[in-house]
Amino acid sequence: MSLITPDAQGGILVRDAEAEMLGSADSAIRLFADASTTGGALSAQRVTLTAGTDGASPHHHTGSAELFFVLGGRLQALTGDSVITADEGDFLLVPPGLPHAFAAEPDAGADVLIIITPGVERFDYFRLLDRVRKGTADPQELLDSQERFDNFFVESAAWRRARQRY
Repeated sequence: MSLITPDAQGGILVRDAEAEMLGSADSAIRLFADASTTGGALSAQRVTLTAGTDGASPHHHTGSAELFFVLGGRLQALTGDSVITADEGDFLLVPPGLPHAFAAEPDAGADVLIIITPGVERFDYFRLLDRVRKGTADPQELLDSQERFDNFFVESAAWRRARQRY
């Protein structure tokens, strides 16, 4: 669990070294702040992917926008039916309802700050996803939790074409 330190003014500080870490050497997720911590304002996590590694499969959110800020490397992202590349320093905002996905480009890793607003309790989703990837949870649990986590999986021919090269 992330160590949350409120400051004297009511701000929230989560130190990188104290954030809960999930994942593997190829795909790591640092959990910074969930909706319950931020009064519903946002959920924040940092995703680090090695070159060519998939991040999230195509999905959409009905009630939240998702912001991606590329801290380093190159991020390949699906937005609707388009596949774009975002470089270090780039900002991408995906509005509610728009299908999206992300992965690291094959020639570079990606380090990305992801903010979901308004916030949704997502930490349990990432923990479940981590267990599915490790084989200790059934993938059906992800499908069964789509409404709970406002994370609805979709098919995307554009994303499949873009990623089949890797």
